[in-house]
Amino acid sequence: MGNSVRDVAAATPDSRDRYVDLLRVASLGTVVLGHWLMAAVSGDGIGNLLAVVPGLQVVTWGLQVMPVFFFVGGFSHALSYRSLERKSGGAPVYAAFLRGRLRRLLRPTLVFVLVWTAGALAVQAAGRGDGRLTAAALRMVTQPLWFIGIYLAMVAFTKAMLRLHRRLGWAAFGLLAGAAAAVDALRFGLGVPYVEFLNFAFVWLAVHQLGFLRADGRIRRPALLAAAGLTGAVLLVAYGPYPLSMVGMPGEKVSNMAPPTLALLCHGMWLVGAVQLLAGPARRLLARPRVWRGVVAANGIAMTAFLWHLTPMLAVYAAQLALGLRLPEPASAAWGAQVPVRLLLAAVLTGLLVALFRRFEAPAAAPTAPGSGPRAAAGITLCLLGVLGLSMTGLGGLFDGHTATLVALPVTAPAAIAMALGGWCLVERSGSARSVRLRG
Repeated sequence: MGNSVRDVAAATPDSRDRYVDLLRVASLGTVVLGHWLMAAVSGDGIGNLLAVVPGLQVVTWGLQVMPVFFFVGGFSHALSYRSLERKSGGAPVYAAFLRGRLRRLLRPTLVFVLVWTAGALAVQAAGRGDGRLTAAALRMVTQPLWFIGIYLAMVAFTKAMLRLHRRLGWAAFGLLAGAAAAVDALRFGLGVPYVEFLNFAFVWLAVHQLGFLRADGRIRRPALLAAAGLTGAVLLVAYGPYPLSMVGMPGEKVSNMAPPTLALLCHGMWLVGAVQLLAGPARRLLARPRVWRGVVAANGIAMTAFLWHLTPMLAVYAAQLALGLRLPEPASAAWGAQVPVRLLLAAVLTGLLVALFRRFEAPAAAPTAPGSGPRAAAGITLCLLGVLGLSMTGLGGLFDGHTATLVALPVTAPAAIAMALGGWCLVERSGSARSVRLRG
């Protein structure tokens, strides 16, 4: 790996925006660290440290960095789609764009799902899936997949949203932000049922649209964007129906995350403005060969590490129980003293899992010959519904027909897995074999 990373780093053209690669790695790394730190595991099950110590919820204004990842996604999707258009000679490129994006994202995801499903089936067939910790682990291990489902939706909407961006520029972002505000008004002001789920599209598409604006160099006043977003988030939380935490909390009536709210969009705006303000110093740092090689290496394994990071954390706690060690009360002094050890062990185990599964994240050549856009669109729709459904059902109750509600429809884990696999097959069958590597 070392030689290939060195070669890739040395071959990086000066025109590449290296800061975007750093943001991609840093955002996923922050999520991983946040999950490890916030897990509050005791003999009663798996909880959230932020619920145990509510005063810590303010740290989510720094640790909730998923908006940065969707912002980076918008930037990369704009470059990739435009690159394919230039090379196509006027032929349709939507199907090729979808195939290229899904190959890099879904291969490691489906491997993760199938491995964990096999383990969950074995545990439940042996009659050991009902323990509190085991049941909680089977429920929560797939929860981070929500992010992949939403990201797939961003990929699917790229063609349409780029067209809107070309026509309206900043006004397109304004329309999406206004739609998010209108949804919250209908939700909280008039109590309209189910309308809040529209903000899964409006909020995340608005953040994605900021990536388009960055790709065109149109975020010229990042300080103003950050100030507007932070002011809006503070006012909405202080005087509106929005909670302080920017991540979901167990048992809360209103979440800023599921479904996302206008407060989360404002949070995303201030984060995007803030990272833009740091672009200059970061680029000077990334000009150092050793630093850039580290970013290149991390980008090659980032998705694999994200998918598997909860598994080592759960394994560390399981090992403590197997050795007969007492699990201290979350947030206690004894719990805090164990944090460095747990983090180190989780990092080591994550490294081992990455070494085992990183081959599935290796970039694949993406077909560019014109393909079936409708078939690719249907495939990615099935994929995102399956991945989102699995993030909600978990892998518990596989033999009992356990269901969860996806928007307004019940879904089981086997049905969700079948949708994801079927969608993957549709996308793969939507084009021919001539290939080129996507940019971005």
